[in-house]
Amino acid sequence: MTKLLIVHGAGMNMRGKAQIDVFGPMTLAQYDEHIRKYASELGVEIDIFHSNIEGEVINKFYAAHDGGVDAAIINPAGYSTGHPALMSAISQVRFPTIELHISNPARRGRESEASRVCRGTITGFGVFGYCVAMRGIKDMLASK
Repeated sequence: MTKLLIVHGAGMNMRGKAQIDVFGPMTLAQYDEHIRKYASELGVEIDIFHSNIEGEVINKFYAAHDGGVDAAIINPAGYSTGHPALMSAISQVRFPTIELHISNPARRGRESEASRVCRGTITGFGVFGYCVAMRGIKDMLASK
């Protein structure tokens, strides 16, 4: 069974509480509920992790590297720019990472530095983007 790490970056705990005009009313707990449903439908094992502390996210990536994770999906949120240590960690792990954004940062004039170290990027599909990412990862791993 494909084993995925799902990482929610800094500020994701504020989803559904702030910037509703950009990200919608869904809370992080509701995101996780949808993500678990998609994973179940696709036969994917997931570990969901959130932290507002960059070092904890870095440690989670390194632990996943040693723990048999096949791939990761990260919504970097507040870690999208200005976090070279996290970008370095993502580039060092043995598995591919997909960057995901609920909204499309480019529409707001933002560019994520995570896209430079991730295998691919999915933006603007809302929570359904996680399903797209999981399907893409399964296909990518199957073709190896």
